[in-house]
Amino acid sequence: MAGVRRSAAWFGASGRAGMIYRSWMRNQGFGAGVFDGRPVIGIATSASELAPCNAHLDRVADAVRRGVWAAGGFPLVFPTMSTGESLMRPTAMLYRNLMAMEVEELIRANPLDGVVLLSGCDKTTPAMLMAAASVDLPAVMVTGGPMLNGKYRGQDVGSGTHVWKFEEELKAGRMTQEECYFAEGCMARSNGHCMTMGTASTMACMAEALGMQLPGSATWPAVDARRFEIAQDAGGRIVEMVEEDLRPSRILTREAFENAIRVNAAIGGSTNAIIHLLAIAGRAEVPLRLGDFDALAREVPTLVDLMPSGRFLMEDFCYAGGLPVVQRQLLDAGLLNPAPVTVTGLGVADTVAGAENWNPEVITSTGEPFQPAGTGTAVLTGNLAPGGAVIKQSAASPHLLTHTGQALVFDTVEDYHAVSDDPDLDVTPDTILVIRGAGPKGYPGMPEVSNVALPAKLLKAGVTDMVRICDGRMSGTGYGTVVLHVTPESAVGGPLALVQTGDEITLDVPNRSLTLQVDEAELARRQEAWKAPDNPQTSGYTWLYTHHVEQADTGADFGFLHGRRGHAVPRDSH
Repeated sequence: MAGVRRSAAWFGASGRAGMIYRSWMRNQGFGAGVFDGRPVIGIATSASELAPCNAHLDRVADAVRRGVWAAGGFPLVFPTMSTGESLMRPTAMLYRNLMAMEVEELIRANPLDGVVLLSGCDKTTPAMLMAAASVDLPAVMVTGGPMLNGKYRGQDVGSGTHVWKFEEELKAGRMTQEECYFAEGCMARSNGHCMTMGTASTMACMAEALGMQLPGSATWPAVDARRFEIAQDAGGRIVEMVEEDLRPSRILTREAFENAIRVNAAIGGSTNAIIHLLAIAGRAEVPLRLGDFDALAREVPTLVDLMPSGRFLMEDFCYAGGLPVVQRQLLDAGLLNPAPVTVTGLGVADTVAGAENWNPEVITSTGEPFQPAGTGTAVLTGNLAPGGAVIKQSAASPHLLTHTGQALVFDTVEDYHAVSDDPDLDVTPDTILVIRGAGPKGYPGMPEVSNVALPAKLLKAGVTDMVRICDGRMSGTGYGTVVLHVTPESAVGGPLALVQTGDEITLDVPNRSLTLQVDEAELARRQEAWKAPDNPQTSGYTWLYTHHVEQADTGADFGFLHGRRGHAVPRDSH
């Protein structure tokens, strides 16, 4: 039992303080009976019309509220910051840490005994999980669900993934701008986040794989009635979790993170999951390193045939049985730990025991997988990435996974875009595009710019892929042979800053290496001559970010936010 409610310090107080807390709440029409000591449940909603993936979360909050009332709790909805990748500039990633700070402080500062976290777009899910781990009050996540499958000229089209494809068709002259205008409406035809296995879908699955979301809830489409049913269930369950004192520190264990990493490999998840899981682990005080992602994923086959690596979309994944089917198959193959506790109060094995696969085309078996073990995200090291870099093998071209080519270097992604359509650009299919200045400090915020479209000259010649290397990120909906998260980034003097056009680079994914073929003496000379770029940030949040953000290999969080700060009741000023 949880004992005395945390909320009692507010609503159970006597004298002037108690009168202030209760009476101002009663101006909303709450009767005196709700202050009887029942669990007070916060419903943190990132609903915002500026974050299209999260715009419908007010309806989800209504469903959660019903569940809390029915279970005997007192639900209180409160808004949080919302970080939508589709509109925010320079990148929503710049604001993930700010959102995590805000949600953490809102939970701690208010009379809450437990919280339901409503998220949708890429960065809202990890931000809320980071906050919940730091506060360590009973918490359950409800993600908003993917959009319905896109439909264009009789074919399924995936959000994000087909944006890149249509862009290439447009640049190659095989698609008109008018056709693009029409296609964009076909691609986004309901509320919800990306319905490809992009970062939003991946992080919803990661929340479920970590045990912080009810089983099956990651995949129900945003407009499916069962999305709201499971939200109502979450409202009821959080009241029980308060009674059981089931907190994130019991759920977010090392074993839970290991399971999530293996699940990410099995679903063909986004490379961005690496940065977010590292950040969440840092808040949960769980030791996790970049190398763990390679070591743990190597023996896991890709089971889910979803865009951008495959054919299907999240709606198909849901109707095939969703994430519990994947988890059960991994358990049966001995690839998942059955013991970690989930928000159900049960271990993983018991939580997914009844899962059945209704479409083996979408969710393949471990015996005959969509892609064999060892084809997931690989972690590379070498003199070009001493802190590590990553590549999503399932979205890359096999013939380029071992490749040596001459670098064509751009200091910013804008520099590349300025010349990418030049028919005289000195580039061949063997060239390696190097784009720097896109890391956490350098951009700032580490944007999803690494999978730049190929030069128009090559697209018109029928070239579909080439090696690209960047210290930024790539959308989980993207594809191509793209080396990401090169650490240390160029803005802090990492080796990427020393590359010159014409240098040879060797990518060797089977041997997990990324090598700049320049001798150490020359690199030392270049390092000596290198000067740090000016930081134009002199005040405000962006100044705070650029001075305190860590590198990608540790999650790009703020160092001063590592660990749990707990949920002790703040001092009373009344």
